[in-house]
Amino acid sequence: MPIPTQFVQIDEEGFGLSREIRIQDPLVGQELLSNLHLHEGSTLLSTIGATPVIVEAFDEPYVAGQVSVSDGQWTISLPYGLEKSFELESLSLDEWDRFHGYADNKIPFVMSRKAQASFFNQLEEFGDDFIIFNGKQYDIPPYWTDKAEVENETYWSKIYRTEPEPGWNLGAPAEALKDMLPRLKISRSRVLVLGCGDGHDAAFFAEAGHVVTAVDISPLALERAKKLYGHYSNLTFVQADLFKLPREFDGAFDIVFEQTCYCAINPTRRQDLVKVWNRVLTRDGFLMGVFFAMERRNGPPFGGSEWELRQRLKSAYHPVFWGRWQKSVPRRQGKEFFVYLKRTHAY
Repeated sequence: MPIPTQFVQIDEEGFGLSREIRIQDPLVGQELLSNLHLHEGSTLLSTIGATPVIVEAFDEPYVAGQVSVSDGQWTISLPYGLEKSFELESLSLDEWDRFHGYADNKIPFVMSRKAQASFFNQLEEFGDDFIIFNGKQYDIPPYWTDKAEVENETYWSKIYRTEPEPGWNLGAPAEALKDMLPRLKISRSRVLVLGCGDGHDAAFFAEAGHVVTAVDISPLALERAKKLYGHYSNLTFVQADLFKLPREFDGAFDIVFEQTCYCAINPTRRQDLVKVWNRVLTRDGFLMGVFFAMERRNGPPFGGSEWELRQRLKSAYHPVFWGRWQKSVPRRQGKEFFVYLKRTHAY
């Protein structure tokens, strides 16, 4: 089935957006939410007026405004008067203490604060990681489970050794980078690319005249990168664990570029990665990145959302540009957003 070419958004309150205007017609909104389904690679699809569309959700696709229970059946109330049932076993808890779950049609949801309060009122007891209903205890796992093996060099080198073209390798710079870097007209800068892989993005910065340092944990990745781009005098490759960068990196870069690193690390360490960005950037530095917005809890690549990234960065960065990217390669279409953020002096 071909991927649609039209896009519709779902805002952080769960309402549909068409051309940046909130959909008011309840029948259109019900169609959008009722027909949501996940395509291959976690692309979210639906229909508007029977026309197939790619759906870009700011948070989870479903945002519950209320939670109710009747005869043991739990139900979430969604915008446009829609209701969906769910099982308590599907629930998990994120690091901001928000409940996530899966509706009966397998579409993920998140409870609003109002919904969460009503949910608690209908339980017999609850704690940090459990709830009790009808005398039964349900353990609530964290949304992200620890996957420490991806922190090891051997994990990534094995992939490079056994897969000639790893799934994250586009064979070229990221589409968003190719489009946005010339438009941003950035003066000559010191750029750090973490998890550089074959070095396509790092080389694109170098070709534009920037002084680039590209880091990867795998020596096999760097061997491949050096064969392709080792001739650039303004591009340096460094083998290192990104959580153990040398002290001379502190405050040494004007730009940190992110692309398929945030989604590849152990997801329980994402806030640690933010600290790395903060550590290596100059006081007036910028974070530039292509991030995934998709539901994928087993990875790598691990999913994420615009909501999550905003929470992690809002105290330390001011957006210069933040938007969904709708001109990507087919397998990533509908799942990317591009950001260019300036570090705030207040941090």
